[in-house]
Amino acid sequence: MKIALHSVSYAGVWQGQITLSIDDFIPKAKKLGYDAVMLTAKRPHASLLDMTQSRRVQVRELLEKNDLKLACMAGYTDFCSELDTPGIPLREMQILYVTELARLAKDLGGNLVRIFTGFERQNASYDLQWDWCVKSIKECAKRASDFDVIIGIQNHHDIGADYQSLYDMIVDIDEPNCKAMFDAWAPALHGVDIISAVKKLAPFIVHTTVADYVIRQRFKYVPKYVNYEHQLSAIRAVPMGKGFIDYKSFLTTLKEIGFDGYVGYEMCSMLEGGGSEENLDRCAKIFVEYMKQF
Repeated sequence: MKIALHSVSYAGVWQGQITLSIDDFIPKAKKLGYDAVMLTAKRPHASLLDMTQSRRVQVRELLEKNDLKLACMAGYTDFCSELDTPGIPLREMQILYVTELARLAKDLGGNLVRIFTGFERQNASYDLQWDWCVKSIKECAKRASDFDVIIGIQNHHDIGADYQSLYDMIVDIDEPNCKAMFDAWAPALHGVDIISAVKKLAPFIVHTTVADYVIRQRFKYVPKYVNYEHQLSAIRAVPMGKGFIDYKSFLTTLKEIGFDGYVGYEMCSMLEGGGSEENLDRCAKIFVEYMKQF
């Protein structure tokens, strides 16, 4: 297995997190000991609005200069969003976005684009939203094949989030270049057996992105009962190996099924120790050390 650092980790996406440019991030990833990078396909990093042809050449040269590969372009999609704004062809816009990310991935020397399915809305049936995701991703995969690029579905959004449902979705999409970017944190929160999940999706897994978390209980005070009402627990990011997710079983099972793709590390939510460059670097180094056992 090879390791990649996700540029979202230095993109200033959460309060207090430092923002680095791609030009600063890429040499940092090399210095920290990574084999590759995942590039966030939106500002402040690899937005299609900013990635002109000359800029693509610059970024590819910077990757080559630092002896780094492009693990994937990290796209951001929600193929159910059209329910919020009927009449606006948001699915078509996103299919075009993914197609252009495939072109960008190829230009930067990569062959993988990460996408999401969709956040479920209450004003339409689950089956309809499933169908929208399947048809949209199928078209994305067909168009990406023109660039010899794989479309990887990350188990992040609501539709198909369950590992067995993700398997079903990839089967329904039925395109040879549509694969799974299967992460451990979702099934860990779902309370399912992580080893069974990996083995089920073994034919499709091309990448995984990792981050570790602790669970913090939440309560709401109810004065009339002089008591607390239990709320949904909050999740907080911690350095790799210090959380509740059984990554040893997850990564060991990936090795057993012959996985040889990238394991990407990301810091994309409130993190123990804060968002300073020093703390982010510290956690990124901990991940590199953690992965040596695999």
